[in-house]
Amino acid sequence: MQYLLGIDNGGTMSKAALYDTNGKEIAVSSCKTEMLMPKPGFTERNMDEMWMANVKSIKNVIESAQVNPQDIVGVATTGHGNGMYLVDEEGNPAYNGIISTDTRAKDYVAKWYGDGTFDRVLPKTMQSIWAGQPVPLLAWFQDNMQEVLEKTKWVFMCKDYIRFKLTGVPYAEITDMSGTNLMNVRDVKYDLELLKEFGLENIKEKLPPIKYSAEICGKVTKEVAELTGLAEGTPVAGGLFDIDSSAIATGITEEEKLCMIAGTWSINEYISKKPVVSRELFMTSIYCMEGYWLTTEASPTSASNLEWFVTDFMKYEKEMSKNKDKSVYDFANEMVASIAPDKSNIIFLPFLYGTNVDADAKACFLGLNGWHTKAHMLRAIYEGVAFCHRAHIDKLLAYRDRPQAARIAGGAAKSKEWVQIFADVLQLPIEVTTSTELGALGAAICAGIATGVFDSFDSAANSMVNVAYTCMPNKECKEIYEKKYSLYQETIEALTPIWKKL
Repeated sequence: MQYLLGIDNGGTMSKAALYDTNGKEIAVSSCKTEMLMPKPGFTERNMDEMWMANVKSIKNVIESAQVNPQDIVGVATTGHGNGMYLVDEEGNPAYNGIISTDTRAKDYVAKWYGDGTFDRVLPKTMQSIWAGQPVPLLAWFQDNMQEVLEKTKWVFMCKDYIRFKLTGVPYAEITDMSGTNLMNVRDVKYDLELLKEFGLENIKEKLPPIKYSAEICGKVTKEVAELTGLAEGTPVAGGLFDIDSSAIATGITEEEKLCMIAGTWSINEYISKKPVVSRELFMTSIYCMEGYWLTTEASPTSASNLEWFVTDFMKYEKEMSKNKDKSVYDFANEMVASIAPDKSNIIFLPFLYGTNVDADAKACFLGLNGWHTKAHMLRAIYEGVAFCHRAHIDKLLAYRDRPQAARIAGGAAKSKEWVQIFADVLQLPIEVTTSTELGALGAAICAGIATGVFDSFDSAANSMVNVAYTCMPNKECKEIYEKKYSLYQETIEALTPIWKKL
């Protein structure tokens, strides 16, 4: 039996998952890394701690699966896009890892939009500029912590750093790098003139050579083999940006399909053979399938809003879950299901960690009364997140036909109640795949192609991606949610003048 290992590093969690070549999930392990917030707007992590979280997850997966490490024929990584991970000449961290929710460099973004830089670079970059990207972050370091850049040898994305630790070989990977504003996406190369537009021409030599998702980018070293239990010499593929990973892991191999990822970010995307370049869209980047582009609408406005509510306001339910065979999220789902869609008009704006409407926008509940309960508030959160996804999808539909169905991944996909809300808000069938770890599965697919287990992404997806169920929309909810969505939009418009004062 052959196995494929996928490694997924999000903003806080490091996961490893082992699959057979039919996509069956053999074992999964995860380990959390503490998010560091040394100053307002700074979101960082200790890179050594993150690496050891990966080591622990990989080792636990191999031990729990009880497989021969020699039967793991390939490994690949995925991870959150943007942010950045800097290493020095010896391969040690030059600074903490920076997560993509970091906002320290937002003033540079405002400057580049205001002075015409964005419009000049857009034909090459095909994407918006935002504070968590390496371009404004590098500009910030250049002006505020030059000593960090002076000792930096390589600028890595999250998953490229983990691959570097596995193999000792420095590479960037095309899907990840094409979403950073650091490269000329149109011509598929680094571009000195582009970097000059941002005042970053001096960092070109710090950008690693670019490889493709399914290219072999080194092999597991002896030291790593001893740490993790992997076999020395196991091939490691390029891997991919997490938005690509979740898309391929939900079977997005055709232009007709639409994918939603409801995790920390609200990510909504489709693929096409022709790139879409518009200042109104969030991003067009290079897809893992040759000849395809990935058009994405996204913002940090999704299921992390529920995580906040659960952490701060559901401590009683957390304690109850310890004594029952259910999680705190099961309690949340039950509460949401107890409130009919037409029995609460609370509006929740899911802008705790960012926004897709205004840089100064804030999260809020609007319409609370004394008779409302925690269940009403939870339903408002579920609905508000779905409304934000719909706003992104409405923008995408200006450039393509309406799909017959959409596929969903991320934390929200684990809740049938939440999936039903998505189906009702969008009035589309929502397909949910069997794998619980879409990022790791997408990485494993890359490993399978790189090592010759599969001859293409099409054949890999056909073998490893399976639909668990399809959630059909309730037609009787269409008018209810149209009214609620209109109220959601009106609330945003009405509050816009106030946000700057808060």
